Amino acid sequence: MQTVFPTGTTIYQPDKCFNGLTIYPSAKKDVGAVLIDMNGNELRNWPQFNNYMVNLLPNGSVLGGQTGRVNEKYDHMLGADDLIQENWDGEKEWRFFKADQMLKNNQKYWVARQNHDVVREGCPVGYYVPGQAPKIKNAKTLFLSYRTGEWPEVTRDYLPRATRMVEVSWDGEIVWEWMPAENFEQFGWSAEAKNALMRRCRNQNGVFQNTCSYVGPNKWFDAGDERFHPENIITDDRATMIYIIEKKTGNIVWKIGPYYDRDPALQKIECVIGPHHAHIIPKGLPGAGNILVFDNGGAAGYGAPNPGAPDGTWNALRDHSRVLEINPITLQIDWQFTALDQGFAEGEESRFYSRYQSGAQRLPNGNTLITESRHGRIIEVTPKCEIVWEYVSPHNLLSSKTLFASNAFRGYRVPYDWVPQVEASAERAVIPPPNGQFRIIPME
Repeated sequence: MQTVFPTGTTIYQPDKCFNGLTIYPSAKKDVGAVLIDMNGNELRNWPQFNNYMVNLLPNGSVLGGQTGRVNEKYDHMLGADDLIQENWDGEKEWRFFKADQMLKNNQKYWVARQNHDVVREGCPVGYYVPGQAPKIKNAKTLFLSYRTGEWPEVTRDYLPRATRMVEVSWDGEIVWEWMPAENFEQFGWSAEAKNALMRRCRNQNGVFQNTCSYVGPNKWFDAGDERFHPENIITDDRATMIYIIEKKTGNIVWKIGPYYDRDPALQKIECVIGPHHAHIIPKGLPGAGNILVFDNGGAAGYGAPNPGAPDGTWNALRDHSRVLEINPITLQIDWQFTALDQGFAEGEESRFYSRYQSGAQRLPNGNTLITESRHGRIIEVTPKCEIVWEYVSPHNLLSSKTLFASNAFRGYRVPYDWVPQVEASAERAVIPPPNGQFRIIPME
C-alpha cells in the first residue's frame, strides 16, 4: 500500500468536464460536508452534516442529517438525530425528527435516525437534473431511517438497525413508509438462504437498504409500463438486489436478484453485491430510463455454504467494484466502468474497489461522476471511460502522520448558479506528470 500520494484535484481537463461545484460529506470530525470547485479549493464546509449524504439545494441551501442532540457524535448504529434543511446563512428552514424513539439516561427522545440517502420532492434523485429542481419548501422528503427491534419471522437475531424508507410531509407527518423486514417474503430467498439468515442475519444483509429515490418521469411509464410509475420507489440492499416498490400497494413490481443463475439475461449482468445508489437516470440526462448503480463488491447475501461462506452467510464474494448502467427492460448492460475499462489488466480488477458506500451521478454532458468512497476519491469519466477529473479528499481519518486514509460518502455536482453566494473560481487545467516520472524532491 502506498504511503505517499497527492490529494485535492489531481486531474482536470476543463474542456471535457461538466464544470461546476461539488459537495461531499467527509467522515472526518469537525469537517463534515465540503463544497469544492473544480480545482479542489474548499469554498465552505458544514461540520454538523457528517452523516451520510448531503444534498445541495438551489440557492445554496443544504439538506442532510445532523447528530449531537441525543448522540454526542455520529454512531453508524444510531443514525442522525435530526434531518435538517439550512440556508446558506445557517438558518434552519426545515427540521424533522419524529421517526423513532431512543432511550438515553432513562429519557426517551424522538429522532429521525436518518442514514444513507435523502431525496426532496421535485427531483426524483438527490443530484442535479436540468428542469427538475428539488423544492425548497412545502414539499415531501424521502429518506432512509433505522429501526431497532426483533422480527422473528426473519431472524432470531436482535436487529439494532434494520432499515425502512420514510416519506414525510413539510409539516412532519409520516405519509408513507416501507420496511424490508415487514415485506420479507417478497424477495424470493431460497430455503437455504432463509435458514442461513435465520441463524445469523450478518450485518442485517437481508433487511438493510443502501438507497432510496423516486423512479421519476420516464419513457417506460410513458409507453404504458405501470411498474415504472414516477411515484414508485427504487432501492437496493446490502445483499444482492435492486428493486422497485409500487408505492400505492407496497408490492415489489420489478427486481433483479437475489439470484443471477436462473435467467440468461441476469447471467450476463452477473451478481451485484452490496450495491449503492441504484436509481433511474432522470429525463433530461443522457441514458434516461436506464438504471445507474455502483456495484460495490465485497461480501453479501445468503445461500448454500461455500468455501468463502462456511455457514452460508455472505456467500456472494467479489474483490472489486463496478459502475453499471442497465436497461431495466432488456437487462442489457449499456455502459460500465471497471478497472479493466480504465485500462488495467485482468487480475488487477481490485484497483477499483470500494466495499461500502459510494455512488454515481449522470451529468448533463453525458459524463458520469463516480465516488469511490473508501479511498475518498471522486472522478468524472467520459462515456469512453476516460478520467477527465479526479479529486482525492485531503481529510485524513487517521491520527498517524505517516499513513493516510480518506473517505467521501458520495459526491454530487451542481452548476455554479445553484450557489450564487459563491463567486465562480478560475478553471485551471491539472495535468499530472507520468507516474513513472513522478518524484519527491529531497530536502536540502
